[in-house]
Amino acid sequence: MNTEFRKSLPGTQLDYFDTRAAVEAIQPGAYDTLPYTSRVLAEQLVRRCDPAMLSDSLRQIIERRQDLDFPWYPARVVCHDILGQTALVDLAGLRDAIAEQGGDPSKVNPVVPTQLIVDHSLAVEHAGFDPDAFEKNRAVEERRNEDRFHFIEWTKTAFKNVDVIPAGNGIMHQINLEKMSPVIQARDGVAFPDTCVGTDSHTPHVDALGVIAIGVGGLEAETVMLGRASMMRLPDIVGVKLTGKRQPGITATDIVLALTEFLRQERVVGAWVEFFGEGADSLSIGDRATISNMCPEYGATAAMFYIDQQTLEYLKLTGREPEQVALVENYARTTGLWADALKTAQYERVLSFDLSSVVRNMAGPSNPHRRLPTSALQERGIASDAQLAAARAEEAQGLMPDGAVIIAAITSCTNTSNPRNVVAAGLVAKKANELGLLRKPWVKTSFAPGSKVAKLYLEEAGLLPELEKLGFGIVGYACTTCNGMSGALDPVIQQEIIDRDLYATAVLSGNRNFDGRIHPYAKQAFLASPPLVVAYALAGTVRFDIEQDVLGHDAQGNPVTLKDLWPSDEEIDAIVAASVKPEQFKQVYIPMFDLGTVEEAKSPLYDWRPMSTYIRRPPYWEGALAGERTLKGMRPLAVLPDNITTDHLSPSNAILPDSAAGEYLAKMGLPEEDFNSYATHRGDHLTAQRATFANPQLVNEMAVVDGQVKKGSLTRVEPEGQVMRMWEAIETYMNRKQPLIIIAGADYGQGSSRDWAAKGVRLAGVEAIVAEGFERIHRTNLVGMGVLPLEFKPGTDRKTLGIDGSETFDVIGERTPRATLTLIITRRNGERLDVPVTCRLDSDEEVSIYDAGGVLQRFAQDFLESDEAR
Repeated sequence: MNTEFRKSLPGTQLDYFDTRAAVEAIQPGAYDTLPYTSRVLAEQLVRRCDPAMLSDSLRQIIERRQDLDFPWYPARVVCHDILGQTALVDLAGLRDAIAEQGGDPSKVNPVVPTQLIVDHSLAVEHAGFDPDAFEKNRAVEERRNEDRFHFIEWTKTAFKNVDVIPAGNGIMHQINLEKMSPVIQARDGVAFPDTCVGTDSHTPHVDALGVIAIGVGGLEAETVMLGRASMMRLPDIVGVKLTGKRQPGITATDIVLALTEFLRQERVVGAWVEFFGEGADSLSIGDRATISNMCPEYGATAAMFYIDQQTLEYLKLTGREPEQVALVENYARTTGLWADALKTAQYERVLSFDLSSVVRNMAGPSNPHRRLPTSALQERGIASDAQLAAARAEEAQGLMPDGAVIIAAITSCTNTSNPRNVVAAGLVAKKANELGLLRKPWVKTSFAPGSKVAKLYLEEAGLLPELEKLGFGIVGYACTTCNGMSGALDPVIQQEIIDRDLYATAVLSGNRNFDGRIHPYAKQAFLASPPLVVAYALAGTVRFDIEQDVLGHDAQGNPVTLKDLWPSDEEIDAIVAASVKPEQFKQVYIPMFDLGTVEEAKSPLYDWRPMSTYIRRPPYWEGALAGERTLKGMRPLAVLPDNITTDHLSPSNAILPDSAAGEYLAKMGLPEEDFNSYATHRGDHLTAQRATFANPQLVNEMAVVDGQVKKGSLTRVEPEGQVMRMWEAIETYMNRKQPLIIIAGADYGQGSSRDWAAKGVRLAGVEAIVAEGFERIHRTNLVGMGVLPLEFKPGTDRKTLGIDGSETFDVIGERTPRATLTLIITRRNGERLDVPVTCRLDSDEEVSIYDAGGVLQRFAQDFLESDEAR
């Protein structure tokens, strides 16, 4: 600790670390030019960094150098139950390994405060038109997840520094925004900025409050939990100046979908974005949170807003104590984190975006950055007059139309953190009810807000009954449809989709719409604002011009279109002002966070259940993971195109009975109705392994049948040249102890921060992945599992090299950060090709983790060598 810069915070009993003084001591005048992100990162260096390293580390920030590592010490770790539980399963397994080697397992604990929110386990088995949907879905959740919840309850008693918010309370990001983040921490007499990492790519949601919060994989979260610094390099910090004001009738969803397209085009991938300008000033925290939440969709790492009056008003609105609100303002003004002090900040790159240019938008199909203006549905081929006529003809015959919307879901913290969006949906529902409109009978509707507060303010406004009448009753407070937990369809509807091979779709107010993610029978999905989701439930098909076509007729036979239902901004704002109150947040959160005293577990070791398909002792010290990685004679498991997502690598949605995982669960005695989702089984590697490349939309260029690449969970086993299901191929190679490699295109591993996308391939025997580029979180997860990420040099790819999957591969060279290694390709005819590739171990810390075999192996080695182990 650098006591030289520790000072008293005026008007308080707290101290703070004077980052300005530390920076100015190195370069006078430099602090005022630093962006917000740099100021916060510099503060934690002054407070936590080894004094001998401080000057050099601060100089990196001042000089904007990106070639050296410096330590980052996040204040908190936030987890949802899927990755959080998986991380704690890993730590429980680590305790077993430590005990077996003579160490004290009780000493293995998270060092950093860790908050686990159970929010990813609920499936919408009962839709929003069932008045008992919430209770029924919760009952199913408890029954299916008994093994998981038993383990999570044990972690509360066995691990120090772990707080658990049980199922049924909301989504981690919305709870983080509305309650958990204090914005400014006060610990041990010192005030400092709140920062966190979260085991979900949408952790930047709380960046809207000026809190640096980034999504990491479960493996990187484990590193932070266990007290190791997260080594980082100064990121590209891109300023985004927001100008103008939004047009009437435009929602925050419309804005973020336009921004997502714009920022993808401007290539902010991996950058930390800071929004500023008069447009940013005009946005509420709800609007800002919608923008920050979709940070991974535009490819950035963080999406920061500064602390200003909007921040204070939001903290008051959400029931934070007056003393905390005063601390936030005092600290921000004193240390230069207040909006006015950022006007002198300098960025290497500044982009400008005019809010007044935003029109009503959707996104899709297939990608969240594929913006679809609602005014362009016809020209994009989504909704032509002929398609609508055909759809109406099918409806007249009692059939579902082509393009049927089978799922319409108001879901995800992206939009339900913003009361304006939710109230707008309620008002559309109210007007539709008044005019006698009905949802189409094949549309499975649901409303899953990220916070219980939404119910309270909708009841206050009289809008919850209006949503319920249209089928948008509350089905749960959890991450549902957006995460592939949309539940079963009506069997009759599902059979009609199969029999007629219908193009069926989903429309949701979420942030992800990758093919196959939302539901196996929804071939594609569209993102839309909550009020538009309601409109599409009335339309019943995407073969529909939502701006122009008739949604229905009133009692007098008059046609009703979207403009007849859409509320005015004044109407929305008046209801929000009158109905959203601090008392509601206190009513919800005070009892939720009254965790009381917790009885200590009888044993520091978990009593593993041998027949569980949810929780199983991890295998990281045995089998393939205990063997040496030679990087020699590797055969391709897959040759893949661009934009492979973690949903392709390890899907999260429902498990179908004819899948490898489904067959395994049946063999283990689980009834089909309780197969649950792939996501919920990730604590059991025997189930989760069978999810590797299990997405039915996978395109593996090795799976050639009759001269055509066949879509599905398929690959080709070599040298036989036989195409088979992916899992059978993996088993074949595992039995042969055959080392594997994956060859891929650009943006490999984009999407959710899913560590099983790395664990699955490592357990299959994959030693290296060569791609044109990697998504940030997935690359770190690969390193954390001991898989070597390699990047083709510009101008070289699988196509220029003519790779077809029949080759074998070796990697040679000294593995140092970003070194050039040699990929040796040996073709079937014996021809050899030497290809230079970049080693994507980006730091000395990553080299150390890779050499040990992964994060857990690195920690075990270090722990057993320390005095603490005994």
